[in-house]
Order: sequence, then C-alpha cells, then structure tokens
Amino acid sequence: MAGRMRKIVLENGSEYYGPGFGDTGERVCEAVFNTSMVGYQEIVSDPSYTGQAVVMTYPIIGNYGITDEDFETKTPTIGALIVREYNDNPSNFRYTKTLSELMCEYGVPGIAGVDTRKLTREIRTVGSMRCLITDAEADREAAVETLRAAAPPHDLVSRVSCGKRWYSRTSNHRFNVVAVDCGMKLNIVRSLNARGCNVTVVPYDTTAEEIDFMKPDGVFLSNGPGDPRDVPEVAETVRGLRGRYPIFGICLGHQIISLAYGADTYKLKFGHRGGNHPVRNLATGRIEITSQNHSYAVDGGSLTGTGLTATHINLLDGTVEGVACPEERVFSVQYHPESAPGPQDSGYLFDQFINMLEDA
Repeated sequence: MAGRMRKIVLENGSEYYGPGFGDTGERVCEAVFNTSMVGYQEIVSDPSYTGQAVVMTYPIIGNYGITDEDFETKTPTIGALIVREYNDNPSNFRYTKTLSELMCEYGVPGIAGVDTRKLTREIRTVGSMRCLITDAEADREAAVETLRAAAPPHDLVSRVSCGKRWYSRTSNHRFNVVAVDCGMKLNIVRSLNARGCNVTVVPYDTTAEEIDFMKPDGVFLSNGPGDPRDVPEVAETVRGLRGRYPIFGICLGHQIISLAYGADTYKLKFGHRGGNHPVRNLATGRIEITSQNHSYAVDGGSLTGTGLTATHINLLDGTVEGVACPEERVFSVQYHPESAPGPQDSGYLFDQFINMLEDA
C-alpha cells in the first residue's frame, strides 16, 4: 500500500506523517488511542468512535480484511484511523473487501506509517487533543488555526441514533426489551436475542410515556459517543422509568443513568479504549478483564445520597465502572460485556438483567 503522503496535525502543533489510505478528505477529529490487538472492523464500525481519530497501538492493521457479519453498525461514523503498518492484501477466507475499500465507501481517512508508540505517549502525556487529518504539504500554522476555530460537536448521539424504531426478534422469546439507541453496537442486540429477548430499538429521544405504551418487560440504555450531558432527554426518560421497569445501561447508558439519579460525570484525560482493562467486582472481589471505549466517567464522590452505589472499580485509575440501585432494579457498567472480539469475563451481566426480568 503506497498512497499519497498525508499527515495528522495535533492542536499543540505536533505533526505525524505517513501514506494515506481510505478516503482522501480533510477531517477535524479528536485524537484517541486504542490498545486492542484485534477487532479493527468492530472499532471502525462502533458508533462510540464518531468524530474520533483512533490511533491503533497494535502495529499491523488490515491483515484480515472486512467481513459482512462483523459490523457493529451498518454505517461507520468513525473520524479517522491512524496505524503503524497497513496491510491491503488480507489473508482470510471470510473477507469481502479490504479495510481501505470500506473506509473509502464511508468517507473515513486513514494514515499509515506513523510512529504510533510516540503518538500514543503524547496523547497519554498531554491528554486527548483535537487533530486535523490533511495533506502532507498543508501549512502547520494554518492547520492549528483551523483546529482552534473548530467548535466541539454536541450532536453526536443524534447523528448515530436510529431515525425510527426497529425490531430484532428471536424464536421462542421470553421477554420484550426496549433498547434506547444512543449509538448502540449490534452485538448488544445479539446478546439480548441470544437470551430469549425480543428487542425493540428506539431513538434516543423516545419519551418515558412512549416506552410505557410499548409495555416492555425491561429497558436497556446503550453505549454511544460524546458527553452524556449533551443528551438530557435520555436522563429525563430514565427518571420517568426508574423503579417501574428493570433498567440496564452500558457505557454512555451507565453515565446517563448516573446523571438521572443526580450524580456527576467528568471527562478523563485520555479515556479508556481497548480490551485489557482490569475491573474489580466489589460484591465478589473477582477481577474482570474488560473491553472499554469512553472519554467520560462517573464521579464516585457524587454518588452519595443519590440512591446509587458503586459496584465495580477500575484497578488502573480507580474510576467507577459500575453502579446499581437494587431497590429500583437499576444497574449499569462502564465497560462492554458484549465485546466481540474481546474478553468474555462480563457476560454474566446480561444474565443478571434476565434474572431481573424473571423476577419482575
């Protein structure tokens, strides 16, 4: 693979050059890094990466191509992909197109040949920064000015949520679950289907009254991109449903549930992204290896008096990874128990939700 030379310019003025692949357009993104060793297709198609330039720390990307069955959403919205070595000649009997072909199709630029170790260290030291994906000959000062003038987006969830409700049914279903789509990964729907749930996926701004009309057995709040405070309507829906239905939230859904109960959230310095984050279950003492993808976290100190208690803690930085209100049958986790590919330590959380539905 030998595309024309391109570069990534960070808002602090740092530049990283390499041959381009995928789309050739210019793009302003937030630069973040992911430590996963596999799963680049799932990363590229995860709506939580909307508007982000993802730096892959694993050095070889593209080597098994793209397969039709492994998408997490039908329309990828990732901002850009930055890699050390891009392979455009996949060795995989399942692949139907190359990664670059997929990125061209959906307007996602990529840059290869970058010293991703150095770039990752810079993001860890300075924190997540905005960046500009552009041509190599572009003026650096002009690029930095472009970044300074770019307003941070606050409409990311509305971009990726479904426009109208849709259904995913399974044979011999036992329960009906309404899933609020804030940018939901399809493997969450598959995980619920596999446990006997018919799933009705609804837009993020669906009201509590509209969900009531569907008469669900339980409600699920999905992952998604951006700041949880940008979608107060979802927190309002939670306030209207809490105590009346079992509610389970993942990632952004976890943050929104916490806000709905009166807790606070804050932005992490560089976020958690990858399939190797250790989390302690405070009830059992068991340590789970988890898959994560988020920039924001719940403020543990703000949980006092909300009715929520912390159930899981990140062992790397002490951040809150799970909360629960057993009296109202509400719980959530910051990480992804449905991760695919990824660690399977946390699949029991879906079973915990099913147990709540059985007892309701």
